[in-house]
Amino acid sequence: MKNNWLKRVSARIGVAVASFSVTERIVFYILVGVFAFSSILAIWNTNNDYLVAVPQSGGTLTEGIVGVPRFVNPVIASSDVDRDMTALIYSGLVNFTPKGDVVPDLASAYKISDDGRTYSFTIREEAVFQDGEPVTAEDVEFTIQKIQDPSIKSPKRAAWEGVTIARNAENPREISFTLKQRYAPFMENLSVGILPKHLWTDVPTEEFAFSNLNTSPIGSGPYKVKNVKRNSLGLPLYYDLLAFKSYALGKPYITHLVIRFYPNETELVDAYSREEIESLAGISPQYTSAIDSERSEIVRIPLGRVFGVFFNQNQASIFINKEVRLALDAAIDKEAIVKEVLAGFGRTADSPAPVFGRTNLTNLDENSVANRNIIKTAGTGAEKKSHRDEALSILTEDGWKLNETTGVMEKTVNKVTTKLAFSISTGSAPELKRAAEIVQTSWQAIGAEVDLQVFETNDLNQNVIRPRKYDALFFGEVIGRDYDLYPFWHSSQRNDPGLNIALYTNIKADKILETIRAESDRVKREKSLTELIPIIQADQPAAFIYSPDFIYVVPKNLFSLKPEKIVNANDRFADINKWYMDTNRIWKIFNQPLISNKQNQ
Repeated sequence: MKNNWLKRVSARIGVAVASFSVTERIVFYILVGVFAFSSILAIWNTNNDYLVAVPQSGGTLTEGIVGVPRFVNPVIASSDVDRDMTALIYSGLVNFTPKGDVVPDLASAYKISDDGRTYSFTIREEAVFQDGEPVTAEDVEFTIQKIQDPSIKSPKRAAWEGVTIARNAENPREISFTLKQRYAPFMENLSVGILPKHLWTDVPTEEFAFSNLNTSPIGSGPYKVKNVKRNSLGLPLYYDLLAFKSYALGKPYITHLVIRFYPNETELVDAYSREEIESLAGISPQYTSAIDSERSEIVRIPLGRVFGVFFNQNQASIFINKEVRLALDAAIDKEAIVKEVLAGFGRTADSPAPVFGRTNLTNLDENSVANRNIIKTAGTGAEKKSHRDEALSILTEDGWKLNETTGVMEKTVNKVTTKLAFSISTGSAPELKRAAEIVQTSWQAIGAEVDLQVFETNDLNQNVIRPRKYDALFFGEVIGRDYDLYPFWHSSQRNDPGLNIALYTNIKADKILETIRAESDRVKREKSLTELIPIIQADQPAAFIYSPDFIYVVPKNLFSLKPEKIVNANDRFADINKWYMDTNRIWKIFNQPLISNKQNQ
């Protein structure tokens, strides 16, 4: 019946059209065409309104890194490139989100005892290594015992000293760790990658660092090794990695990951220019001008570092005078250093804690740091003094005068004249050297006699920092996710192997540092930090200058890269299983669970 009706309507339209003049027919067909096009466009737009792009498996990401891996092994990884590869191939009991929160990885669950000393874990039933063998508590115990073995010389050994391990004899998936005393940052230790005991157990201790498993690794992480291309000397040119379908946190969307290695940044950037690689990790600011904005994005990630000049009052008595330390800090144009040395990829520092994460720990009540006495104004107070004038004001009020002959500031007390003279020691890295030169110039401008001493990295560490043989040290400190400042500012850490390079001592600060270390509640820990920082700032044991960004160049078709902070370069891979390059479009109604999850993140 319906078909007959359509035939009759079509016939009538045909007869009507046949009666049209040529001009009328042309107008009619144009109108029909416009109507058809508009209808199709409306349907297309309506359809798109109900479609949403979702990640889809596929794609290859090729990244370049400076250096060559030697130990792709979580126990003995010692370089950035070692740690990068280890983070991709291995996984630990826990992992960290881009926000720095702890999430279970190989563990399905964990709990911390009421006294904060025992950490208990249950390993996922489905957790397996990349050769198909299950991950058990024996593997975890084996890995930690290797870290604790002094003959292995693991860089992580100090973090595991005094920790006892207990496996549940009745359940091969349960294990616990007991500390001698509470240590809130301990959870970070538990992100260490786990070795497969069945592959490593027959490797003698003396051969541990020479095993082929260090360069052909098998772990339980997001990617597994498909192929390693080596040069004539046997050194790896690149690793071809495949997404591991049984990764505990979910198979990565990006199917292939190719990591290429280069001897220096110049060759790394050259490889990018000839499109041999798509992403570059941790490049220096001066190379950002070579990045093609049409195909790449420069991602800047706050890095857990604080650089500054640390005053050694034991070595140079000139720094015992607090006004000298205040004046030297005031004289530095920190904004200019960030602009010139970091090309803007960083921020100024006024605190021993870097500005990253949920809490801006340097955003404190001005009254709490008023006694630092370095924020002064000229005239009516409407205009802030220049850095040089501000510093000179502090010195002259303290009795320092310029010797017109030598051009050096001097102070006479009880007929003893002291010159404002000292040295700065730093490393030969271009960023350190250039920043130290700017600081030197700033201090010379206020009448200080400053000798800049530049050392190669190993020489600086072994012969300058460890024996504390420096007047002032331009250096950087690596601050962990939990803002554990104990190693850098507790009085017990003044001597090697402690990291208190300012040789700082303050009883009140010591007590707060001890409290922070023992406090597992994040909110309480941050509250204690806001009490600690003004104390250190007021004492001015260092001139804090800047915190740099980690510069990561990635292709524009890479999505879901969203770290808010990183402590080490390999932290950028924390949620690499969620990165994607390919997408599929589906109706929103079929994507409700995914949308809900994004809203809850």
